[in-house]
Amino acid sequence: MKKSLIIHFILFNLLMLTTLSAQSKPNVVLLFVDDWGWSDVGFRNDRFYTPNIDQLKRDGMEFTRAYVPTPTCSPSRASLLTGKEAIRLEMPRHIEHQNKDGTNDEKYNYWKNDPAHMPSINWLPLEEVTYAEVLKDQGYFNMFIGKWHLGHEPYYPIFQGFDAMFGTGNWGHPKSYYPDFFKDNLLEDYTDEYLTDVLTDKAVNFIDHYDRTEPFMMSLWYYNVHSPHVGRKDLVDEFLKKGYDNKEAIYAAMVASMDESVGRVRDALKHKGIDKNTIVLLISDQGGFFSNAPLSGGKIGGNTLGEGGARVPFLVYYPGITTPGSESDTPIQTIDVFPTLAEIASKNTFKPHNIQGVSLLSELKGEKLKPRDLYFYRSYEDQYAAILSGNWKLIKYRSGKYELFNVVEDVSEKKNLIGKDLPIEKKLKRKLYKWEKRAVPVYH
Repeated sequence: MKKSLIIHFILFNLLMLTTLSAQSKPNVVLLFVDDWGWSDVGFRNDRFYTPNIDQLKRDGMEFTRAYVPTPTCSPSRASLLTGKEAIRLEMPRHIEHQNKDGTNDEKYNYWKNDPAHMPSINWLPLEEVTYAEVLKDQGYFNMFIGKWHLGHEPYYPIFQGFDAMFGTGNWGHPKSYYPDFFKDNLLEDYTDEYLTDVLTDKAVNFIDHYDRTEPFMMSLWYYNVHSPHVGRKDLVDEFLKKGYDNKEAIYAAMVASMDESVGRVRDALKHKGIDKNTIVLLISDQGGFFSNAPLSGGKIGGNTLGEGGARVPFLVYYPGITTPGSESDTPIQTIDVFPTLAEIASKNTFKPHNIQGVSLLSELKGEKLKPRDLYFYRSYEDQYAAILSGNWKLIKYRSGKYELFNVVEDVSEKKNLIGKDLPIEKKLKRKLYKWEKRAVPVYH
């Protein structure tokens, strides 16, 4: 009897130590917005009402020069998940929906206006390692909510390291933000709810009822603020009353509903009593559909590798680590999320040999990262590749044209310095050429 009690006591203490060890790791909430421009936030542009995002900035750190390697829907998601430049995954463009149900029979799609006629893969291969799989190995429970756009059913989040998912289908965007939301029966049990609220309700419910001992990682990938541009009715009315024109009111309402969601998620964490042990990241997948002034370019218009297309909001709140209200002007990319989360979860330096991202943990602690060059690639039109090196950006076109900007002194990219005999021009052309040789797949 005595021996049995001793064994029971030892097992109980081992269980408690395991539980404490798991709980000592922070939870993670990753909020990923679609087509949300760098300028579309209240603390930069008072035409937008974003009190919750403004508060997140005051509480945490903003990376003011954060970029997406391939700024467009599917590639941006693939890079975020894997830590790899999307072109290395054979994904220079978004995944197309070839069939009526949003599925694909062909491995690759082709863009009729792409001068290179480059193939682009229609799903994220299952053999690729995602941040969910790495965190799962470290004892995390992974929840996915919202837009996937990385392949149809055989390639869904639950086959890429996530334990559960909600609101995820084949489509890259809804047909409306009010029911019926999609072209199939996804999220069919709704009558007059707004899509962003539906996803947020699920996120809040997940937090409220989470009762596992292990930490969680919740990925809430919004469909907002992607087209079709449909604002929540009450918010649209508010902006119309303030004198906004109809188009401006609708888009401002979409941003405001996303901001409200950010606030609700953070309130749920606080109500649960886990806000001081939960990291919150808020990022966009590419530049905005409308004006991104003072930045040039955007989602459309042939200049997506301009600052307005490739540069995105990137906020991090890591309690006890990030300094409230701090900013970093170090150029980073969304590929850095994967190794950052891996290092936080494992509590060890994460240096896999086959990804291009680097951990941001030192920068979050206030220490500067080692300078590096960042590369960009997409294959839709004449403009297709770029390199960012410190203050300098070189953009390359298939027609042979180049553009060179000092994006710190000339944030609007108005002064093209190509042909001014600057040594940096030759240096960046050489580096970009060598990177293309390494990174871009060769098709036969």
